[in-house]
Amino acid sequence: MPANIEKARILSEALPYIKLYHGKTVVVKYGGSAMQSEELCEAVISDIVLLSLVGIRVVVVHGGGPEINEVLEKVGKEPRFVDGLRYTDEETMDVVQMVLSGRVGKQLSRLIGEEGGKALSLSGVDGRMMVARKLRADKDLGLVGELTDVNPEPVRLALEGGYIPVISTVACGEQPGEIFNINADTAAARLAAALEAEKLILLTDVRGLMRDPSDESTLIQVVSLPEVPRLIKSGVISGGMIPKVDCCVEAVRQGVPRTHILDGRIPHSILIETLSHEGIGTMIL
Repeated sequence: MPANIEKARILSEALPYIKLYHGKTVVVKYGGSAMQSEELCEAVISDIVLLSLVGIRVVVVHGGGPEINEVLEKVGKEPRFVDGLRYTDEETMDVVQMVLSGRVGKQLSRLIGEEGGKALSLSGVDGRMMVARKLRADKDLGLVGELTDVNPEPVRLALEGGYIPVISTVACGEQPGEIFNINADTAAARLAAALEAEKLILLTDVRGLMRDPSDESTLIQVVSLPEVPRLIKSGVISGGMIPKVDCCVEAVRQGVPRTHILDGRIPHSILIETLSHEGIGTMIL
């Protein structure tokens, strides 16, 4: 098939999805390898801008773990983890704020602008968008919080102004002077629900949910909520995939129609999932 005809076919295939999602909100949690590779980062940014330009209201919630580790090491502080979760003391919290809200958020906003979009960098502290209390866990994680309230109004105002909100997951405390580090997947799920989003996309470093993690051909493309407990019990959903699936489940229970776990290592995975018949990754609905 000649290249120009193939391009026309792809655009034609995208049209019904553009109609479906026009004016709707899509929340993208961006992190992992897709942030570390310059090529993948360019693909993600172009996907986000394209969706915005065709009338889809895109919200980006981002992480920044490697960047936080880099700055901690520069100041002579070794990153500390408890059961895979970052222990956040006051000094680390200062670095988290500086890196997520200062460096990463502004850099993503700049890249979106250079690609032809309009971005506004925000944190969960702005407008008290996210309010949290200390996470109740078996082991002390310091200033890691769990969300108690999400106020979507600052994000809605940005969207209505034609901006792509780029949000770092630092939250206010319930008490004056408190501030907490929030898991980005959890924050994205809660924000998607509060915004009544049509879709939540979690970009990860794996193909999706697979029956055999070592065999990508065993990818499970669609999972319904009643199937989740059985898949956890059988070990299909295990390890680091459990909290990601839990976030998707929580978003669906709160009214988000579709949630997706996508491989951010695949260029343009967001467009493939959103604007094509093919789809990619695992959808939980």
